[in-house]
Amino acid sequence: MAQGDAVRILLAAPRGFCAGVERAIRAVEDALATFGAPVYVRHEIVHNAQVVGALRAKGAVFVDHLSEADPERPVVFSAHGVPKAVPCSADARGFTYIDATCPLVSKVHAEAKRFHARGLAVALVGHAGHPEVIGTLGQLPEGAATLIETEEDARRFQPADPDKIAYVTQTTLSVDDTASILAVLRERFPALVGPAKGDICYATSNRQDAVKAIAGEADVMLIVGDPASSNSNRLVETARAAGCPKAVLVDEPAAPPTEFIAGARTIGVSSGASTPETSIEALLAALRTHCGDVVVEERRQTEETVAFRPPAVVTPRALAG
Repeated sequence: MAQGDAVRILLAAPRGFCAGVERAIRAVEDALATFGAPVYVRHEIVHNAQVVGALRAKGAVFVDHLSEADPERPVVFSAHGVPKAVPCSADARGFTYIDATCPLVSKVHAEAKRFHARGLAVALVGHAGHPEVIGTLGQLPEGAATLIETEEDARRFQPADPDKIAYVTQTTLSVDDTASILAVLRERFPALVGPAKGDICYATSNRQDAVKAIAGEADVMLIVGDPASSNSNRLVETARAAGCPKAVLVDEPAAPPTEFIAGARTIGVSSGASTPETSIEALLAALRTHCGDVVVEERRQTEETVAFRPPAVVTPRALAG
């Protein structure tokens, strides 16, 4: 990269860990401190390889199914939530377990069950295969909810009774894309019922707003996050839609894509809600090495003060009592 004037780095804020991610990681750390290793974790606790690797080094064992875990050892359910059959199975097998489902995901679960109890067909706006979507669908009987991924899905949706429909959404979606899908559903189904407050979580919305605020000034945008992270991928899409077509996900922050940023004089940087701040620090260090003279300017859109109580530990004795 040519030397001369300093390269500007616009650092979006808020970025990185949200309260739900912090709570989930703390749940695993607390379980390890209380029970010792190993502690089993069903699914990755959050979608970030660095976080998972650090917890694995401390004694966490990540599994996809309860059948892979030792019932004599505690198990933690991930922040994404699980189908209701999972804690039922844990109860039946005598596990001690900690449900680290993000409270905002639990809110969606409760809404879906409430709408179903009212006799409403449930449309779930989200991405197929994402663990949060699997967990939400698993709160209801099979076939009680229909997954809507796109506006075209919304146009094709044919509920049994068009006057008895409700919707919920995955918490980590693009705010703008979700609004477009819901607009189609509302146009087709005027009686559509939804949550009193939107399901896309505060952290997802805040991080997308922060990216939008700097995207128009940036020559390139670097979003630090894991490829499996829905909210990180949505930040890349948000940056492109907000005026920075050169936006990319960076999952190895110590080795940024140097060819991608070649010639850039202003680089926007943010990170997904499951990305630790150490990854941002690693990226900035690498950019200083590559670019030479840099000036980092943080652009903060809002302050976040949300905090969640730690999850309860459910033991076989407590269940028996």
